[in-house]
Amino acid sequence: MIGNRITYRTADGRRVPGTWRPAFIRNGDYFLTDLFVYADGLIDCWGLVTLEEFEEKLRSGWVATRLPDGARVSAHNLAAWKFSEPYTWLTPELLLAEIRDTIDQLNGRPDSTDRCLAAVDVFLADRTEENRAAARAAYHAIPETQRHYALGDMDRKDGPLQVLVAGPGGHLEALPDEPVTQEEYDEAVAYFEDRAKWSSERPSRVPSDGPATPMAPAIHLYESYPLKPSDDPGTKALRNEFPAPLLIDGDTYPTVTHAYWALSTADPGARAAVRDADTAFAARGAAAGAPRREGWEQARTAVMTSLLRAKFTQHPALARVLLDTADATLVYDDSDSEHWGNRGGRGRNWTGRLLELVRSELQAEQAGITLAAPRAQQAGQGTP
Repeated sequence: MIGNRITYRTADGRRVPGTWRPAFIRNGDYFLTDLFVYADGLIDCWGLVTLEEFEEKLRSGWVATRLPDGARVSAHNLAAWKFSEPYTWLTPELLLAEIRDTIDQLNGRPDSTDRCLAAVDVFLADRTEENRAAARAAYHAIPETQRHYALGDMDRKDGPLQVLVAGPGGHLEALPDEPVTQEEYDEAVAYFEDRAKWSSERPSRVPSDGPATPMAPAIHLYESYPLKPSDDPGTKALRNEFPAPLLIDGDTYPTVTHAYWALSTADPGARAAVRDADTAFAARGAAAGAPRREGWEQARTAVMTSLLRAKFTQHPALARVLLDTADATLVYDDSDSEHWGNRGGRGRNWTGRLLELVRSELQAEQAGITLAAPRAQQAGQGTP
């Protein structure tokens, strides 16, 4: 199961989401390692392999599900030991089924549990033995390690599901000599009817203030030098080097970039040189040799937030450009900084994230929602 363990790899310039789980690799001795599973069906078990190749690795014992007593095992740079009375519930078939489910989950497709519950719905709508058999087969297709979680009910676990697919007179795997009674079956049916009622009421019972993910396509704010004023700059207006003079503490800076790098140094001469640089690129260069302010690394994100607020407050036309991006993710290029830029997915994209923050504040203002101004903001009326 995926849980909260999400990672990705880059392939052909795109991010492929994935997750990981512990596993043992047998390469002479046994090694505890991470098994990475990706949405495109590739699995990294000390090398990327396809699902079919992974199955071969399982069958050959390279990915180990059998752990012999006394075998030597290690976790790299952590510890080494020997197995003593090991027990594992995994088999090659079971691990492969779990991996297939994981790939479905990473792609947002129904996994074996989803398919089982869909078959149960079909049976409850039309209670024929044929439909029950289909639901029973779908239940047994769920990896055994995951069946307890199928209903998301850790009090009853999968008990009602087992009874429903067995039917009156049928047998549960854990109680092969005790047939399911009519009373037990009726209780299971009532459970699923109540469950359907809960599911139908959930949207009205759980408040929602909007989607968790953006509805608009992501917008890539590509790096471009030099930028010049334009009547229709498009999203280039969102770049920090776009000409948009800022009044900060009595000084006017040609761009956000000029202001940011000027404020990064306490040296008055360097600050003036940065402010007066012909281009944003030159401003960055002028600041390169100047000493940074003490504590700048910790303060810089707050400073940039204040400068972006000032830019879009002092330039309403540019604020309109930002608002027109709706709720799109803003991916900001910065070839010099993995803090400010996305850098092909390796960076933190703080500029893009702060632009989204300021956009949300502008949207709140449009909606008539009054927000207390942060002390550092003041729309350029004081030094950030």
